[in-house]
Amino acid sequence: MPGPYREPDASWAVDLVRSCPLAVLMTNGSNNDVPFATHLPLILDPETTEHTPADLTDTTLLGHMNRANPHWRSLEDGMRVLAVFTGAHAYVSPTVYAKTPAAPTWNFTSVHVHGVLSRLDPEAAAERTLGVVQSTVRAFEARFGDNWDMSSSVDYFRQIVSAVGAFRIEVARVDSMFKLSQEQNPEISDRVQQTFARSSCTRHRDVAELMSRLPQVVGTEESTGA
Repeated sequence: MPGPYREPDASWAVDLVRSCPLAVLMTNGSNNDVPFATHLPLILDPETTEHTPADLTDTTLLGHMNRANPHWRSLEDGMRVLAVFTGAHAYVSPTVYAKTPAAPTWNFTSVHVHGVLSRLDPEAAAERTLGVVQSTVRAFEARFGDNWDMSSSVDYFRQIVSAVGAFRIEVARVDSMFKLSQEQNPEISDRVQQTFARSSCTRHRDVAELMSRLPQVVGTEESTGA
């Protein structure tokens, strides 16, 4: 991890996971098959996380997927998994730098969560699986929706929950990268931030907002990779 791109503090990773919960869950394939990767939403377990944690390490994530997905059938209790969360990102054109020579790059934010997975078998614990679905609805309605009242749909949830595979991930390690032009000198990074802030693209403005919160770091202007 290039030093300038480490998050200022662990709360940045927590914020990204909560604001961009659609992760890619990746596991090794069996019998030398290619790895499995499934896009799915993940939430912090509300039963073990009363308040927003300062750090994701040692927390628990909850998720679910369609049991018809071959990925579900490959999951085993105790297996190590990787969940990748992607946050704000945007292309940086050399025209923004107003200097030559220059090279284009891509600013991005991401969190890689490594952990140990355990499945909740809906045939043996249908109510626990239903609880994961309900917790997910509550989390997303509060943050992204209109606080929809699911009470009239719980019976419908029970009808379809047998097709849902729920699981827990005990977080063991978190690798975060916030590549936001920190390697550039302050004048150029400010120019990138201001250009993104004026953009009509929401992604660019989101990157600009994060850049505005960064402590200023003077870099060497050498390429540290994208």
